[in-house]
Amino acid sequence: MILVYTHKVTPRVRYIFKHIFTRVLLIEIDFTSKVEEFVAFNGPKLSYTNVALGSEFFIKSTDLLFEQGVSDSEINISTWDNVPCFFFQGSKSTIPFDIFSASFYLITRYEEYLPHIKDKHGRFTADQSLAYMHGFLEKPIVDIWAYKLKKALQERFPDYEYPERKYSYMSTIDVDNAFAYKHKSVVRSIGGLLKDLYKLNIFNVIDRLAVRFNLRKDPFNTFEQLINLKKKYNVRTIFFFLIGDYTTFDTNVSASKSKFRLLIKDMVDYARVGLHPSYYTMSNNSKLKEEKQRMEGITNMPIFRSRQHYLRFSLPDTYQRLIDLEIKEDYSMGYASHTGFRASTCTPFYFYDLDFEIQTPLKIFPFALMDTTLNDYMKLTPKQSLGKISELKREVKKVNGTFITLFHNESLSDYLRWKGWKRVYESMLKIATN
Repeated sequence: MILVYTHKVTPRVRYIFKHIFTRVLLIEIDFTSKVEEFVAFNGPKLSYTNVALGSEFFIKSTDLLFEQGVSDSEINISTWDNVPCFFFQGSKSTIPFDIFSASFYLITRYEEYLPHIKDKHGRFTADQSLAYMHGFLEKPIVDIWAYKLKKALQERFPDYEYPERKYSYMSTIDVDNAFAYKHKSVVRSIGGLLKDLYKLNIFNVIDRLAVRFNLRKDPFNTFEQLINLKKKYNVRTIFFFLIGDYTTFDTNVSASKSKFRLLIKDMVDYARVGLHPSYYTMSNNSKLKEEKQRMEGITNMPIFRSRQHYLRFSLPDTYQRLIDLEIKEDYSMGYASHTGFRASTCTPFYFYDLDFEIQTPLKIFPFALMDTTLNDYMKLTPKQSLGKISELKREVKKVNGTFITLFHNESLSDYLRWKGWKRVYESMLKIATN
C-alpha cells in the first residue's frame, strides 16, 4: 500500500487517485490529512499538496481537485520527457506537473461542460478537444502518465512490489440495420425500390428483389460469421441492437418483427447483448426507458449495457438518465469523426458527475476506433485502415490497457460502401489478439 498525504481529501482527489493507482497501476492506496500520521508511516508514501513537508515524493497540487463546479481556465501545454502535459508545477515537484488534476480534467471530460459548438447531431466535436488540438488524441495519455509515475515510484521505492496488469481486447458490434432488405415493411420496401429505380441503381434493384424472393441471403446478415470469428479468436464480443421506432436516423427492422426478435434472442446465447438507444433518446428519458423495457422484453433478462446511436450524448444529462434506468456500462465514449481516445485513457473508468461532485456507478468503456470513422470520415482503404488499427493497438499494448473497437454487422457484408471490407474485421481480430 502507498500512503497519500493531502491537506484535504475531496471526492475529486479520491476519484482520480483511485483511478490511476487502483485501476491503471493496480496499487492499493490510502489517504491521510494528518501530517504526524504521514511522517510516522514507514512504507512508500507521497504527498499531494501546495508545499512539500520535507524531502518526500512530492507532487505539487493545483486547485482543480479542491474546487467544486466548472470554471474556464487557460490550459498551457508543456512536455515531460517528450510527453505532452499540462498544469506544469516546476522542478520542486517530483513530477513536474499536476498529473492528477490533468488526468481528472481529461477523464471527466471537463472541457465538454464548458461552452462549445455542437455539430449538426448535437455532439461535442473532436477538433474542439485539447487532445486533438495538441496532437495526443491517438495516445492514451492518462495511462502513459500513470506508467511514468510508476517508474518514478519504482526508483524512489525499489523494494515495493508493483503488480502488472494485462492487455485485453474487446470487440463491440452496433446493429443499426440487421438486414438490408429482409423483414422491412411493405411500405419501406416499395419506397426503397422506387428510390433505387429513380436513381437508376439497377444492381440494388436486382439485389433487393433477389433477397425479397429468397433467391439470395440478405447482405447485412453477417451474424453467423461474427459468432464464428468470436469463437475462433476467443474474443469478448458485445452486440448493441437498435430497437427504437422508425425515424430518419433510426432505420432498423421493427422490433415487432418476429425474425428480428429471434435474432436478438440467438445472439444472447452466444455473446453479450446491450441496448443501442435511438437517435432522440439523448434528451428523451421516456423514449430511453421504453426502449430499455422493450429490449428486456425480448431478451427476458436485465439490460445494463448501452451505447448511444450516432454516439449522441450530452454531459452530464445523458449519463444521468442512464444511471436513473440502472444502466451500469456505457460504450459511447469516442468520436465519430476521429480515431483515438476521447477521454485520453484506454482503461474503463467510472463516470464522475461534475454537477453533483460524485463518482457514479456508471462504468465508461472508451473505444479507440470505429469502422465508419475509417471508411466514411477518414476515407481510408481497408489496407490503410489495418495500419491505423495496428498503430492504436500498439499504443494500448504499451500500457497494457483495454483495446475496444466498434464495428457494424454491415461492414462485413462486402456490399455497397463496404465493398472490399469483408476481411478487415477478421484481420483486425488477428492484430488485436496477437
